[in-house]
Amino acid sequence: MSAAPAKREGLTPQEYELVCQKLGREPNGAELGMFGVMWSEHCCYKHSRPLLKQFPTQGERILVGPGENAGVVQVSEDIAVCFKIESHNRPSAVEPFQGAATGVGGILRDILTMGARPIAILNSLRFGDPQDPWVKSRMQGVVAGIAHYGNCVGVPTVGGEVYFDPVYNRNPLVNAMAIGILPLNQASPVKAAAAGVGNPVLYVGATTGRDGIKGASFASAELSGQSAQNRPAVQVGDPFLEKLLIEACLEAFATGAVVAAQDMGAAGLTCSSSEMAAKGNVGILLDLDRVPARANNLTAYEYLLSESQERMLLVVDKERTAEVKAIFHRWGLAAEVVGEVITEPVLRVLHRGEIAAEVPAKALAEETPVYYQPLPPPPDYIQTCWRWTEEELPPEDRSFATILLSLLATPSIASKQWIYRQYDHQVLNNTVILPGDADATVIRLRSVTNLAHHTHLGLGAAVDGNGRYVYLDPYEGARLAVAEAARNLSCVGATPLAVTDNLNFGSPETAVGYWQLHEACRGIAAACRELGTPVTGGNVSLYNETIDAQGNAQAIYPTPVIGMIGLVEDIRQTVRQGWQKVGDVIYLLGRWDASLAGSEYLASRGLITGRPLAVDMELEKQVQSVCRDLIKQGIVKSAHDCSDGGLAVALAEACISGNLGCRIDLSVLPLSLSSLALLFGESPSRILVSVSPGQEEALINYLQTNLGGHFYPLGTVTDNDRFVITDVLDVSLSQMRDAYYSLHWD
Repeated sequence: MSAAPAKREGLTPQEYELVCQKLGREPNGAELGMFGVMWSEHCCYKHSRPLLKQFPTQGERILVGPGENAGVVQVSEDIAVCFKIESHNRPSAVEPFQGAATGVGGILRDILTMGARPIAILNSLRFGDPQDPWVKSRMQGVVAGIAHYGNCVGVPTVGGEVYFDPVYNRNPLVNAMAIGILPLNQASPVKAAAAGVGNPVLYVGATTGRDGIKGASFASAELSGQSAQNRPAVQVGDPFLEKLLIEACLEAFATGAVVAAQDMGAAGLTCSSSEMAAKGNVGILLDLDRVPARANNLTAYEYLLSESQERMLLVVDKERTAEVKAIFHRWGLAAEVVGEVITEPVLRVLHRGEIAAEVPAKALAEETPVYYQPLPPPPDYIQTCWRWTEEELPPEDRSFATILLSLLATPSIASKQWIYRQYDHQVLNNTVILPGDADATVIRLRSVTNLAHHTHLGLGAAVDGNGRYVYLDPYEGARLAVAEAARNLSCVGATPLAVTDNLNFGSPETAVGYWQLHEACRGIAAACRELGTPVTGGNVSLYNETIDAQGNAQAIYPTPVIGMIGLVEDIRQTVRQGWQKVGDVIYLLGRWDASLAGSEYLASRGLITGRPLAVDMELEKQVQSVCRDLIKQGIVKSAHDCSDGGLAVALAEACISGNLGCRIDLSVLPLSLSSLALLFGESPSRILVSVSPGQEEALINYLQTNLGGHFYPLGTVTDNDRFVITDVLDVSLSQMRDAYYSLHWD
């Protein structure tokens, strides 16, 4: 076979030779396609796997870590939480509605595959200039796709983040996170390893078509002007069928007759069957003639590589096959025996009465290429950015009030209400804190577990990532992302437990791309160890680059997205970000200093430069612990992370959210910063809190003991419809609302 077919499948000449060695012969067309998808970066992490090994993955609450479809964390004696984040970036760039919709469907099935009931969805989105018609169409399509699938399947979309930057103009990022609940007194996590030679392999769910073929390979390639031709690689979803699949699978799992389960997501039948076989040290015989199909005359290649949605592959107890099939038929779903577990550790595929493919299962799923690369030196742009100082900033001729209103209207800071109002975030009636009300969401765990005893247990969840920070300092930027995700949870009273991450980067085959990936992974690992939040799994999305007409590649910012969950022991002891009552006293916890380096203020002026302030993790942990304790004691009435846009924007957001004004005096802060940096500079480890005057003495006593001198009284909440910083700015609440809610793209 020539090198051209191998190249079309995404394999290098060296990888093709390795395939021949594994088989002891040249592969046929179907086998070559199987290796192409399974050895893609999307499936086997051949460039990133060595870097991911440094992540901490163990913890006293961790029941299932990396390697399975989703992580599982124990939150009480009876309850475990399952969670995972994945990307659908390329499909969403080509076909935004279905790309985003099927991203939601896929992550829900990852949760389902563990035997857990999905109870919440979050998302992290990145778009380019929203005034660009191409970007606007993708943004509208993505949001509509997320809303359609989540709303129809009946799982609430409870939180997320949306950022805008021209660097994402032709390469949007669509990361979907899902959370499920696993009552430990009813079941245990379902495993993905096939077992029991002779047990049947059961195909359940939707029929197989030609949509989504080679989607995994498509997800491992740069975008170009020809990418629209890959629309067939984008799957088509049916959320109503997915709802039936969820209920049928959970009913089947509860019988104990299901030995193993795997979602037919990336690489479809090939991935699900080979991974189950490899993990169980067995083989699987597949007969494609038995696979339910909705298209005529599918080839073996098409059957094996189709990524048609809403499909699962199960291994069931051979004595109980009829029982399991009856469950799926009752839910109106296909359920057909398409193979069996065999002793020989191969994936043997039959089609039209002949062997269409025969491949060692581990060669596809485990013995994949791994590339170890030396760490290149920091790229030139880093040294230039790190030398930048505020003195180089062109003079600012606007008032501080004008700057504040301008920042409140920037797409990355402005209200995302027009987005989250399209999502049903209250279905299941377990959402305690709604989108836009706080830095993280909180969901009730009681009503979905059907526990006999009374409980107010809740779960906090947040997604966070600042690609601009990571571009300017990959190591510290990644540490900052982990710290901010944890801080967002602490601001609602949740104790951070564990992390799932989505690494969105450019090509690892360039010196700049690999250096960014290496340093960011090192930063995530360090922060997770320091905060005690193990990584339970995630997703890597590389080659996020756009190829222009001249053949030049433009990479996105390196954008690691951190999904984090936290335990809320009592959902009645949570707070939101808005001021609660006139006369309440406002305090800043943590650092007083800030920097304009890498800030939203600089970005609004077209400057992407500087070195963001590094996080002092000991202080960070102190600030977060203090905030959580004060919430639990009922002393703090509101809490808000001070991040994008700096102190002035955080104060304004608390005013808008609480529909109350405030009067601030910054003279209590050291005056070594410029007024511009004091108001709009950014730094980690800062939380704004408000307390009633009667609790102020208790607050001060607690902070003096537990936070040293790292707290500052800033002012009071007022009812005069104004945000005032003495001698600095005076803005009305209506002006801020007009700016904050000014953007509409629906």
